Amino acid sequence: MTAHSEIKADQTLDCKGLACPMPIVKTKKAMDQLHSGQVIEVQATDKGSLADIQGWAKNTGHHYLGTIQNGDVLKHFIRKSSADEIKEEKKYPHTVTNDELEKKLGSVTVLDVREPAEYAFNRIPGAVSIPLGELEERLGELNTEDDIHVVCRTGTRSDLACQLLSEKGFKNVKNVEPGMSGWSGPIEKNFQI
Repeated sequence: MTAHSEIKADQTLDCKGLACPMPIVKTKKAMDQLHSGQVIEVQATDKGSLADIQGWAKNTGHHYLGTIQNGDVLKHFIRKSSADEIKEEKKYPHTVTNDELEKKLGSVTVLDVREPAEYAFNRIPGAVSIPLGELEERLGELNTEDDIHVVCRTGTRSDLACQLLSEKGFKNVKNVEPGMSGWSGPIEKNFQI
């Protein structure tokens, strides 16, 4: 008997093939249907879903139990918290639009918190790549006094990154919305198609 066969989930949510922010959107909806103490298994193929699920659980007060990788599928397990444990999901209050960021390029630090593959295929010129899942361990690579504009694909991971940076003493942090999904400014790529 493997350890995985002992993990019982009250609900299984199939998010395979979906990219950020859809696994989180579907998980939020499914979580509303569960009772306190029940466990959901979220199956995803998006590598970024690990950091997304962990950050979302921390942000809402639900209990992230762990992730098991089975081939290309990540199986995330989350326990629904009781009403007194659940936090009001907060959004980082300081945002800028893609157009506002484009006007500031060269005068601000652009922090890209997407996964390395996303960054390799298209990124804002000069953007610093630190995936959300590595951000806490790599804070020393950033200056707490810099004007930092955080970008991801849609604004979800960057929102979580902004909250983390703010908690760690970074003073001038802005979330770029909607992020790379709506970016029409200059682009750098590692690969030519």
